[in-house]
Amino acid sequence: MMKSLSKTFLTGLITILPLFLTAYLLYWLAVSAESWLGNLIRMALPAHWYWPGMGLVAGLGVVFVVGLLMHAYVVQRLFAMAEEMLYHVPLIKSVYRAIRDFFDFFSPAKQQDFDQVVAVSLGDTGMQAVGFVTEARTERLPADLRGQDNILVYFPLSYMIGGYAVVLPRSAVRAVDMNMEEAMRFTLTAGVTGAGVARDKSRAKAGAARPGRSE
Repeated sequence: MMKSLSKTFLTGLITILPLFLTAYLLYWLAVSAESWLGNLIRMALPAHWYWPGMGLVAGLGVVFVVGLLMHAYVVQRLFAMAEEMLYHVPLIKSVYRAIRDFFDFFSPAKQQDFDQVVAVSLGDTGMQAVGFVTEARTERLPADLRGQDNILVYFPLSYMIGGYAVVLPRSAVRAVDMNMEEAMRFTLTAGVTGAGVARDKSRAKAGAARPGRSE
């Protein structure tokens, strides 16, 4: 009885917790933007000009403008120089680099670098590792690594920041029928999310609903 109750409670907790944490994160970001930028706006404008929510709107505007500026080469270079300075500051460099690498992994620019989701067999064990082809052009690899039509495959670490970049012969990998979002979620959560399962079930149902199928 207690085991059944505990399992039911755990199922409910697992269902609610991601929704709660997502909502709380969005709420925290909205409140923080309203508080910080709202105070700056109140200092710069007459009190009767300020209306609630102006700080949040300003925060969204700042994020959008920064995104636009990062398309400019000069801004990119200045930002790179500022990051290089941070990478020389003890403690800060480790924390910042870890956070930066984590968010870069989900950035649209980084996802465009991943050409294909692939699986690589590990010896004769039957085990397979899921990775991403980050460089499919052999001529762009270091000269000493261009043999055997090599490609560069990145294997992220589950529940950790970082991974391994491995040079492999093209013949050693096989394509996997997963999109980038599914593959990233699958690898980063060690398969807990079951990426692709829902899609496979929908395909199976669609196939079963087709007329003319014989059992």
